[in-house]
Amino acid sequence: MDNLPKCEANYVPLTPLTFLTRASNSYANRSSIIYANVRFNWRETHERCCRLASSLRSLNIVKNDVVSVLAPNVPAMLEMHFAVPMAGAVLNAINTRLDARNVALILKHSEAKIFFIDYEYIDKAKKAIEILMSDFQMPMPLVVVIDDLDSPTGIRLGELEYEQLVFQGNPEYVPENIDDEWDPITLSYTSGTTSEPKGVVYSHRGAFLSTLSLILGWEMGTEPVYLWSLPMFHCNGWTFTWGIAARGGTNVCIRNTTAQEIYSNIALHKVTHMCAAPIVLNIILEAKPHEQRQITTPVQVLVGGAPPPAPLLEKIERVGFHVVHAYGLTEATGPALVCEWQAKWNKLPWEEQARLKARQGLGILTLADVDVKNFKNMESVPRDGKTTGEICLRGSSIMKGYLKNEKANSQVFKNGWFFTGDMGVIHPDGYLEIKDRCKDVIISGGENISSVEVESAILKHPYVVEASVVAMPHPRWGESPCAFVISRKDSNLKESDIIAHCRKNLPGFMVPKKVEFVEELPKTGTGKVQKNHLRAVAKTFVVSDQTSKREKPRAYNQNHEQILVLSRL
Repeated sequence: MDNLPKCEANYVPLTPLTFLTRASNSYANRSSIIYANVRFNWRETHERCCRLASSLRSLNIVKNDVVSVLAPNVPAMLEMHFAVPMAGAVLNAINTRLDARNVALILKHSEAKIFFIDYEYIDKAKKAIEILMSDFQMPMPLVVVIDDLDSPTGIRLGELEYEQLVFQGNPEYVPENIDDEWDPITLSYTSGTTSEPKGVVYSHRGAFLSTLSLILGWEMGTEPVYLWSLPMFHCNGWTFTWGIAARGGTNVCIRNTTAQEIYSNIALHKVTHMCAAPIVLNIILEAKPHEQRQITTPVQVLVGGAPPPAPLLEKIERVGFHVVHAYGLTEATGPALVCEWQAKWNKLPWEEQARLKARQGLGILTLADVDVKNFKNMESVPRDGKTTGEICLRGSSIMKGYLKNEKANSQVFKNGWFFTGDMGVIHPDGYLEIKDRCKDVIISGGENISSVEVESAILKHPYVVEASVVAMPHPRWGESPCAFVISRKDSNLKESDIIAHCRKNLPGFMVPKKVEFVEELPKTGTGKVQKNHLRAVAKTFVVSDQTSKREKPRAYNQNHEQILVLSRL
């Protein structure tokens, strides 16, 4: 059989860009995007993406150039997921929650040629560009402002504006050929608050297969109406930026994730699917009477981050939302495990259902294998739901690697496996469950916080001797940082002093909600802090939700939000 032909007719590189072409041909008049009073169908969306890709080429964008964007879930952000790779370039969607210095770090590391900025983030972007040029001695990228499509503001930063590029582009533009499905399509950063950010590169092949896996794993039918309550900058919206086109569905874009926006859009557009961190479920449940709408048909919700507690699950499902729990990480192109629900579990009590739903579940179809391995001998742990090991993955949905970081690549790719850094167990039925995080990541509102980075910031205070940071329960964000601090004996440090110091050195979401002063930290014989002991203490603390509300007066928009990052994004 070796002499059978392999040609363009029977071998085509895999890329999610084909989903848009197919949607334009097959669902031309079906709604593709809804944003406030703006409406597009799939023919129009395809044309707008062609125009934008054409304009990018006219601005001297060539293959593998990086195009960065700082924007909320607006139509432009969705269109760029197609238009940028159609121009042969690589899309870098930046987390809007990061401060200016971290944005500048990403622009520097990625060597972005063009920087698209939503008008809402102009001030932050200006500061980032100043830092990029002054502190990092890097040239300024070409800047394009994204004005609001529904209510234009007229705000500019330079001469270029998004809709101008769309208007000037060629609607007959022929996208760049994808000759190799291993070519990069996007670049996403797992840690924007370190001097060595990790840029995760996805391939066209990985993005294509991950998209199909999630559509199948979530049992998403044709013509879904998808509400963008999950930031598109997180793992490219868990690939649903491409997946909704694959199903000929409708993207309902919202700038801010508030209870009123969620309820009104669900009622108005008959939303069928959405993704969310547990914090978004709380927002829905805490809606005021005038914000609520009756949910007439069940809304499917894919939830990542910390497992939703049983009472929350019961309440949210009775309102009309059907929850499926997932686990993933940026390196796995979003969700890697989904807790596939079994019909027989419907007869179980709510507490038992919640326990089962809290498990991270089974590997998606594009993963060739999922395992939990013993650290010492690298053998698979028993399927007893008790023996812990490191969760390991391998398959086509795993990233190409970290950009410019051979050391990190060698640490996570070993013996044919990708090592997640998360500890877990395998239950007798094959379902995985995370038990701890090897790197002590704190998940706050779905956003990942490195305890080491918070500790480093605290240690910059001149009167701090030692500091250790762990997760503590929080009524609104699920988890929040709790700091244990040893201060100099000649100081009179207060909790407010440490919090004020952190506010000057960290993004707001990383600031500890509780600071406990101690005389010593529990340590092992080798001097390592025993964080498990500190976590046990932190669980006894009570944090008022009022603190969060004062710190987040902007109705929980896509700056804190839902960042649904599956347990480790």
